[in-house]
Amino acid sequence: MTFSLSGRTVFVAGASSGIGAGFARAISSAGGRVVLGARRVDRCAKLAAELGEALAVELDVTDEASVRTAFDAAEARFGTIDGVICNAGVGTGGRSTDVPEDGLRRVLDTNLLGAMLVAREAGRRLIAGGSREHQRGRVVLIGSITALQSGTGDALYAATKAGLAHLGRQLAREWMRQGINVNTLQPGWIATEINTDWFASERGQADIAALHRRRLLDAEALTPTLLYLLSDASAQVTGATFTIDDGQSL
Repeated sequence: MTFSLSGRTVFVAGASSGIGAGFARAISSAGGRVVLGARRVDRCAKLAAELGEALAVELDVTDEASVRTAFDAAEARFGTIDGVICNAGVGTGGRSTDVPEDGLRRVLDTNLLGAMLVAREAGRRLIAGGSREHQRGRVVLIGSITALQSGTGDALYAATKAGLAHLGRQLAREWMRQGINVNTLQPGWIATEINTDWFASERGQADIAALHRRRLLDAEALTPTLLYLLSDASAQVTGATFTIDDGQSL
């Protein structure tokens, strides 16, 4: 089954690499226009040049002025956006007793506050653009299966991802009658630019061997659900959390 995004514009926060860049490619392949936002705008620009109807914007999700400026640029190019993916996120690693305060604040500000700033700016613009009438507003928060797990290391990261799932429910309820659907997608462990070295290490290989199917999740496994949530097919789906993890969290 395929889901068309023809005629839609989707803003991807955290699009410079990893699954964010993959999301941008998937949206473009489904016929959508895409806005790629990240601090590493040079990477976004390179990808945008490959995609066609795409725009790269500089974006620091922890800075409300930066968020507003990025949305202004998106609207100047494509008009009111139809969907937003809140994908920007960072981690620190290490035991909670060892992580410095500035590292903790960076995780909290990027993963949770940043998602809120992007989502609410999207909500404001969608409502002003008539989402109550056209019912096309879509917000997808990118969480993690760490929201369902406990373990040693990156406790605050896991807590922010659990917070994202509830933030999605809260915003879905708040915008219920505004034609904006808000859902959360929780991926499992995926090999990305950030963690490739770790999973290639002896301990990383041991982590993979401990997974039920002894393999990492393919990033492409997220695409059908993501496109569904951004499309007309999900008109009656809001406030939901979708876990796509190849059974890793079971």
